[in-house]
Amino acid sequence: MALNPDRLFPIEASARGIARRLYDSVAGLPILSPHGHTDPRWYAEDEPFPDPATLFVKPDHYVTRMLYSQGVRLEDLGIPAKDGAPVETDGRKIWRLFAGHWYLFRGTPSRLWLEDSLERCFGITERLGPGNADRLYDTIAEALGTPEFRPRALFERFNIEAISTTDSAIDELKSHQQILASGWKGRVLPAYRPDVVVDPERAGFHEGVRTLLAMTGQPATWQGYLAAHRERRAFFKSLGATSTDHGHASARTADIGTAAAEALFARVLAGPATPEDAELFRAQMLTEMARMSLDDGLVMQIHPGSYRNHNPLLFQRFGTDIGADIPVGMDYVRALKPLLDAVGNEPGMTVILFTLDETVFSRELAPLAGHYPALKLGPPWWFLDSPEGMRRARELAVETAGFYNTVGFNDDTRAYLSIPARHDMARRVDCSYLARLVADHRLDEDEAYEVAADLAYNLAKKAYKL
Repeated sequence: MALNPDRLFPIEASARGIARRLYDSVAGLPILSPHGHTDPRWYAEDEPFPDPATLFVKPDHYVTRMLYSQGVRLEDLGIPAKDGAPVETDGRKIWRLFAGHWYLFRGTPSRLWLEDSLERCFGITERLGPGNADRLYDTIAEALGTPEFRPRALFERFNIEAISTTDSAIDELKSHQQILASGWKGRVLPAYRPDVVVDPERAGFHEGVRTLLAMTGQPATWQGYLAAHRERRAFFKSLGATSTDHGHASARTADIGTAAAEALFARVLAGPATPEDAELFRAQMLTEMARMSLDDGLVMQIHPGSYRNHNPLLFQRFGTDIGADIPVGMDYVRALKPLLDAVGNEPGMTVILFTLDETVFSRELAPLAGHYPALKLGPPWWFLDSPEGMRRARELAVETAGFYNTVGFNDDTRAYLSIPARHDMARRVDCSYLARLVADHRLDEDEAYEVAADLAYNLAKKAYKL
C-alpha cells in the first residue's frame, strides 16, 4: 500500500495540521548519520549491491530475528555459518521466504522502514507477499544494476551530508583511506570502537591487544597499552573521525589509580580474567577513554545494556550480531560516578549516553544530563528505535533534561536503504510531539519550528562536531 502522508502524525485535526507544517519545514534537511554500521567498503569500491535479499534481508537484524522467532532457519536466509557449512545462496529463494512471512512485521517499525524504502527507492506501492514476490524481486534487481543505485549515488540521492561507520581499534581503515584518495566528495568517517581490545571476556581479546601493541610499537605495559590507544585514536582522527563508541555490558566505570590499574592490566593480559577483573577492566577503560577524549576532542558514546549473544546455539554456529541480543536493566547514577568525577564538569567534553532500559530515562539519565555539562542523551536506540519508543523517550526525558541536552537522531543501522526511512520516521515523531506541545499551549509555534530543525539536524551536527 502507498505510504500515507500523515503517517505518525496526531489523530486530532488541530495538532495534525501543526505537525504537517513542522514536518514540511524539516523533511528536506540533509541527513547526518553520526553513528552507524554501514560497510565503508561500499563507498570505497562503489560496486552494485548484488541482489534484493543481500540488501534488505541478510544485514537487517530486525528482519532476521523476527523470522527466526517464527521458525525460519538462518541457513535458509543465507546467513553464513562459522564452520563454512552450506547455506542458501539463491537470493530469489531468500526473498520469497521473506515475502511469505511479511505479515510478521505488522505493527513494527521494520514494516514502516521497509515500505518507505521500497516506495522511496523503487516506486513500489503494493504490499509485498507471495503473489508478487518474484515480480518485485525483478523490479528491484533490475534497478540495482543501474548506476543510480551504486552506493555513492544513493548517498547523494539520500542527501546524506556525513555518515560515520563503526570500526575496530585495530582496523587499518584501508577503505576510508581509499575513499579519501578517490576524490569523491561524500563524507564517510570512521569511529573508534575499541571493544575487542578492552573487553577481556571477548573472543580474540589477547590476540587483539597483541595486534594493537604491534601496530603502534608499544610495550606490553599499562602505560604502553594506553599510549597505543592514543596513537590509534590519532590515526582515526586523521582520517576524519569525530567520535568513539563503547558497547559495554554495563555502564560501570572505575578510577582505581595507576598502581592498581597496572596490576589489573597484568592480570587480564596473563588471562583468563575472572569475571570481576574483566568488569573492572572495562570500567577502568571507560574512564581512561573519557580522559583521552578530553585531550583529543573525540566525542565519546557509551552504549551499555545489551546481553549479547544470548542464544549460545546461534552464537556457536553463526557468531555475533545475528539478532540474539536482549536488553537488560541498567544502573547509571552509581555506575557513571567515577567517570563523572573525572570529566563530568568539563564543558568542552561530550559523553553521549544511550540505553536499552526505558525505566532510567526519567529517573537517572535525564537528571544526569540535566546537570553535568559533559553529558548528553543519545536518541532511543535499537529496540527503542520505534515510533512509540521515541515518543516515550521525549515524554520521559524532555521535562527534566530539555531538548538541548540531547543530540537529535542517529540511525544506528547496517541496512543502507533504511537510513532515509529512519530519519523520516524520527522527524515525523518529533514533529508530532512538538505539535502536541503547541496545541497544549506549552510551546509557541515559532519555537517549535526551531526545535524541529535542531532535532532533525543542528543538534547532531554540534554534538558530533560535524
